[in-house]
Amino acid sequence: MKYHIVQLGCQMNISDGERVQDVLEKMGFEPTDQEDEANLLGVIACSVRQKAIDKVYTQIRKWNKWKNKKNLLTFVTGCVLPADREKFLKQFDMVFPMSDLPALPDMIRQYGVVTPAGVQTLDAGWNDWEKPKTESRNEAAFRMDKAELPGTQKSILSPEKGIEDFWHITPKYASGYEAFIPIQNGCNKFCSFCAVPYTRGREVSRPSGEILRELKDLVEKGYKSITLLGQNVNSYGLDKKGEELSFAQLLKEIGKYGDSAGKKFWVYFTSPHPRDMTDDVIEVIAEHQCLAKQIHLPIQSGDEEVLIRMNRKHTMAKYRRIVDTIRRLIPEATLFTDIIVGFTGETEEQLENTRKAMEEFKYNMAYIAQYSVRPGAASSRWEDDVPKAEKKRRYHLLTDELMKHSLEYNKSLIGKTMDVVVRGKDRKEGYLSALTEGKIIVRFASDDASLIGEFAKVKIESVAPFSTEGVLVSQKVVA
Repeated sequence: MKYHIVQLGCQMNISDGERVQDVLEKMGFEPTDQEDEANLLGVIACSVRQKAIDKVYTQIRKWNKWKNKKNLLTFVTGCVLPADREKFLKQFDMVFPMSDLPALPDMIRQYGVVTPAGVQTLDAGWNDWEKPKTESRNEAAFRMDKAELPGTQKSILSPEKGIEDFWHITPKYASGYEAFIPIQNGCNKFCSFCAVPYTRGREVSRPSGEILRELKDLVEKGYKSITLLGQNVNSYGLDKKGEELSFAQLLKEIGKYGDSAGKKFWVYFTSPHPRDMTDDVIEVIAEHQCLAKQIHLPIQSGDEEVLIRMNRKHTMAKYRRIVDTIRRLIPEATLFTDIIVGFTGETEEQLENTRKAMEEFKYNMAYIAQYSVRPGAASSRWEDDVPKAEKKRRYHLLTDELMKHSLEYNKSLIGKTMDVVVRGKDRKEGYLSALTEGKIIVRFASDDASLIGEFAKVKIESVAPFSTEGVLVSQKVVA
């Protein structure tokens, strides 16, 4: 029997999906890229953007039609708002929080489905098994606890129960050279536009010993690019003060290991919050070679009034001090950010302040989102008063601003020889694609597939706003 998973959303959802795959394959299911071949179909959902939720409904409508012709089980998990969960319960066979993933085998068995691992003792194949009937489903086993929306007495404020058991699942890494390590789950910030506190709960930090063991194991296995994941990574340890390392201390332990490991690798992290970004984090990145010189620092808006309405709890002056420290201590670092355009009440003047911030900070990359209302988030109670067409115009305006500064930086790389991690074949025929330590895309002419997943040196010869092109200088760089 086969399974197919649709993964939506951020890197955290990708990492979660790797653990889902491990559970299913230990049950005996085999992966397939062809969803029409699968007997078990699942979605790792994302309630952060409406487009992602719309994709979930598109998938389940199609899958439920297939049930008229074949036996299927469907499930949805991931980052899901209470309002979406209630709707999903009527559409999917199984709806569960990621923290309940260890119980997924029991959920499937409660449907009367014999797992592939037990098929050897049976004469019957899948087609001989009785199709589960919706009315006989034991929904109580799969139903998430109902949660009230903000403004009531029962908002989702507690940490996601069972997340520690979820972290103990060994993921099926999708890549042989790039991996994600969750270090923290949930968020306490309650930005007015954000659904995360209502989908993942309060912040909870993973034990540092587990994180370090997973990272060391990956390095020993030859992984070159490792990303520490969390909704707010630089609040790591704050929920366990006196019992756990701070984020800076965790990075320092990783850096010390990297100094002595005798292997070259780069460690990234996402996403931090400017409110919790401290100088000691930047200092430790500057100190250790394995800590990648690339910082993702979400600004969301360059206007003080909008930041207040967003409940970001950081000022432009605070943000500016952080960037100044990065430029002073790690001048070679690239800077990435997140920006929302068309937030409720955003004026043309406030948009211009964001454009000026982009001009000042000269981001290498900005993930620009057009604001969409998320049920449950505080801003959902406000009028979404910026028309879609205007949001799109503002998106393109800021994208043009980003391209200008990205191109300016990329031009400074011409003639330089840089270490890169080779990711795979490029869309350009006969070329491979790679990333620099600062996550700048580099393509170069080569048909040597053995380079994929390895370090190499490439001399940059030409550039575009979001990518560069060069010539291979040497292969398989070592520490």
